[in-house]
Amino acid sequence: MKERILIAEDDADMRDLLQEILDETGYETITAKDGRAALAHIEREAERIDLILTDVQMPGIRGDELLGRVRACRAESPVVVITAFGSVEQAVEMVKAGAFQYLTKPFQTGELLRAVEHALLESAPQREQANLRRESPHAPVSIIGASRLIRELFDAISRAARNASTILITGESGTGKELVARAIHETSERKGSFVAINCAAIPAELIESELFGHTGQAFTGAKQQRAGLFETAEAGTLFLDEVGELPLMVQPKLLRVLQEGTIRRVGADRERGVNVRVIAATNRDLEKEVEANRFREDLYWRLNVIHLHVPPLRERPADIPLLVEHFIQKTAQANGAQPLGVTPEALAVLTAYPFPGNVRELQNAVERAVAFARGALITPEDLPQRVRTSGASAALIARSSQQRLTLDELEREYILETLRATGGNKSRAAEILGLDRKTLYRKLDEYRAADPTLQV
Repeated sequence: MKERILIAEDDADMRDLLQEILDETGYETITAKDGRAALAHIEREAERIDLILTDVQMPGIRGDELLGRVRACRAESPVVVITAFGSVEQAVEMVKAGAFQYLTKPFQTGELLRAVEHALLESAPQREQANLRRESPHAPVSIIGASRLIRELFDAISRAARNASTILITGESGTGKELVARAIHETSERKGSFVAINCAAIPAELIESELFGHTGQAFTGAKQQRAGLFETAEAGTLFLDEVGELPLMVQPKLLRVLQEGTIRRVGADRERGVNVRVIAATNRDLEKEVEANRFREDLYWRLNVIHLHVPPLRERPADIPLLVEHFIQKTAQANGAQPLGVTPEALAVLTAYPFPGNVRELQNAVERAVAFARGALITPEDLPQRVRTSGASAALIARSSQQRLTLDELEREYILETLRATGGNKSRAAEILGLDRKTLYRKLDEYRAADPTLQV
């Protein structure tokens, strides 16, 4: 699909020239003769606009005011400013306010195309996410991503929310299973609360009381009656995280609630009805737990009426840039600071790293990078070493495939990358590479002989 560019320019000759250049390059263009006409396109929610190219001085609505409206309703669409020499200062202020770049008239065609290409490339993940939101207005805002797997998950969430059946969410630790459960609750028509419990965090002797409540004489120390989480979640959703850790003695009582819709407080002699939607989650293989007699088969089938699987982060690396930006913004907001940028090299390392700890590990890596960054940009050196070493290696292999490097060239790049990742520690680098120190020193001497400017 061609990228769609809005050209806002009151000078007809300049407007026609810009349109001709961009059309011939392969972009789709729409034009506006002034700021008001441009604003009409921008505020038309269903209209796709990938980039705005705007003059600064225009009748009606000037470029700086137009930028403010773009940032408010189309923050994902980059703005490239065109300015006459006399208004450069104003263009600089627009860049500070969020414009991607400014070009001073007269400019070269190549300069224009480079600015447009760079802006589109940088904003691609954000635009894809925004387009997904427009296509799926009910997609949960708490789940970040625009990959095929996430689109399929959004669709599954929407379908599950319309149904009252019990849901089992599976996925590795750190993938965001609770976010999915919350999204189902928020998308559904249930008016009650979303109540969550981690079954692994409650002692076995207390879990029954937590779930079902107890009377004032239920056990030693119970001085007054107490409602359980099923009653707290009345007309809402009860989320049972790590349901595979639920003690066997409690499992029949949970099964009864799911089958009959009634609970009995510990110590009580009567049952009471509850209207609660149960969503359970686990990172275990419950079928294997059933085979090992650690989980009841009948309970498994009552929980697994609707099954949703949350994919690990390594299966959706295209979502990593979006998640990185999200966590940078979140960290900046928490610290009352301006959000940092990310160098392409750092983003390549993050995208190549497999993240065994999934989204939770990525968030940790980004927060650490923000804390350690020396300037306004996060660099590979700011990332945790495990990410830096493994991710850099994977990024190097991908780059070598694209650039058709020979094996000798790939070996050279890998050795130098490992040396950089260890901060120049040759002993540690030799250990990681599986080389003895003499071999490493000999190879470094060869690299220096071929390139005297090399610093190793």
